[in-house]
Amino acid sequence: MSVLGMVEFSAIAVGIRGSDAMVKAALVELIESRPITPGKYMSLVTGDVASVEASVRAGIGAAGEGGVVESFVLANLHDQVLPAILGKSPQTDVQAIGVIETASAAAIVEAADAACKAAPVALIQLHLANHIGGKGYTTFTGTVADVEASVAAGAHVAGAQLIDRVVI
Repeated sequence: MSVLGMVEFSAIAVGIRGSDAMVKAALVELIESRPITPGKYMSLVTGDVASVEASVRAGIGAAGEGGVVESFVLANLHDQVLPAILGKSPQTDVQAIGVIETASAAAIVEAADAACKAAPVALIQLHLANHIGGKGYTTFTGTVADVEASVAAGAHVAGAQLIDRVVI
């Protein structure tokens, strides 16, 4: 299991300033830092727990009041989540399919992590906000029962950010 920290900033300039603070605050690896629609910015870092926590705090601090949409530190990230973010999920046989859609990029990462931990499913895709109005979605596969359990867990973690979910 690895550690992932994310800050979803409310604006691009705020995000660049916050990202700069994040990488200067602690020894972390910046795995993604980019604009996302609609005019927001996101930064993801990995490293040890203390460094990622310090980095995320620094990003939030640099963003100032109203500059952060959402943030998190996931200290026990499921092994499938980071490869999915990086577009490196392995091919898998598709059985039942689960889909979770959220209103933010940060919420979908947390939901996907919870879904993978709830049951033995294979993460197919984790899409973070680009070209879909700032929303995020994830897809995964497994037996019907496992996908249902994973969708329920991910939807619960998404909370108010949940747009919809489906099991096919």
